[in-house]
Amino acid sequence: MRARADMGASPLREIAYAYHFDAGLYARFLRGLAESRGVVRTEGKIVDVRLNDETGFVESLVLESGEVIAGELFLDCSGFRAVLIGQALGVRYDDWTQWLPCDSAIAVPSAYGDDFAAQMTPYTRSTARAAGWQWRIPLQNRIGNGHVYCSGFMSDDDAAKILMENLDGEPQASPRQLRFTTGKRQQGWFRNVVAVGLSSGFLEPLESTSIHLIQSAVLRLVALMPNRDFAPALIKEYNAQFDFEMERVRDFIVAHYQLTQRDEPMWAMCRNMAIPDSLSEKLEVFAASGRVFKVKDELFAEESWIQVLLGQGLIPEAYDPFVDLESEARIVQYLNDIRAVIAKCTALMPLHADYVAEHVKASI
Repeated sequence: MRARADMGASPLREIAYAYHFDAGLYARFLRGLAESRGVVRTEGKIVDVRLNDETGFVESLVLESGEVIAGELFLDCSGFRAVLIGQALGVRYDDWTQWLPCDSAIAVPSAYGDDFAAQMTPYTRSTARAAGWQWRIPLQNRIGNGHVYCSGFMSDDDAAKILMENLDGEPQASPRQLRFTTGKRQQGWFRNVVAVGLSSGFLEPLESTSIHLIQSAVLRLVALMPNRDFAPALIKEYNAQFDFEMERVRDFIVAHYQLTQRDEPMWAMCRNMAIPDSLSEKLEVFAASGRVFKVKDELFAEESWIQVLLGQGLIPEAYDPFVDLESEARIVQYLNDIRAVIAKCTALMPLHADYVAEHVKASI
C-alpha cells in the first residue's frame, strides 16, 4: 500500500513500501525514456577495444560491423564479461566466495495456482534449502522462482528437482541455469571507464540489491562527473564510496549465513567460517547490548539489521539501560498501543491483489 499524505498523524502517512519490478520491462522503460531525451542507441558486437598508447584510456570500440565508436567516458555495462574494465583494462576481481559460497542458480517462471489472491503476496519469500535457498517473487502475470545453491554441496540436477517440486503452479518455461562468483572489482572506476552492474561485481540476490547498486553507481558518477582531465581525486572518491557500499551490503548478506541454526553441511560451514572484521564488530556490539548503528550511507537501516539478527537467533546479552528510565507498566502500555495502531492500520488496507488490480493493473 502506498503512503497516504491525507491521513494526518496516522502511520499510513509515512508507510514504507517497495516494488516488485519485472526487470525486463523496467529496462525497456528506461531505454525508451533515454532515447526520448536524445540518447542514440547503436547495437553491435564489440570485437576490439582501442587504448591510447600514452594514457591507457579507452579511445574507441570497434564493432563487428566495422563501425568505430569513439568516446571520452565509457560505462562498462557488459555484465560478467566486463569487456572494458576487466578484459581491456585488466582490473582484477575480488572473490568473496569464502563468505558467500553459493555460486549457482536455477530460475524458472511459473503460473499462479487456483488461489490467485492468496498466492499474490505483497512480499518476496526466501526459503532455506539444504545447500542454499529458494526465491519466490509474485508479479501480476507470473511468479518468478529460483534456487540459489552451492555447487560444492549440491548437484545441478538435485537443485533443479527441489525448485520444480516447490512451485505454486505450472512452469512457464524451461529452467535457466546461472553461474556466478560473488565479489567485486578492485576498482569500480579505472582511467576513463566506470563499471556499472554485473561488470562491477555481484552480490547474490538474497536481498535483491542489483537494481539498487546500478542506480547508486549512476548517481555516484553524476555527483562526481569529471571533465576531460579526469582528476584522480574524483576517481579515488568514487572508488572509496563504491568499496564501502559493496562491503556493507556483503556484510548484511553474510550475516544471514553466519547466524544460521541449520545443520546441513553447507550451513554448518557458514556458521563456523571466519567473517569480515566489519561484520564481526557489528555483531559483537549487538550481542552485547542490542544496539545497531548505521554508518554513513550504508543501504540497510537499523531496523533491517535488528529483524535479521533477532530472527536468526542472536539474542543480546543485555539491553539499552535507558529502558530503565520508564516503568515496566509504561513500556507494556507503549507496546500495546503500537500493536493497536498497527491493527487499526492493517484493517483499513485492501488485499494486495485487489489494490494492484484497482490502481496499477498491468497493461501487458
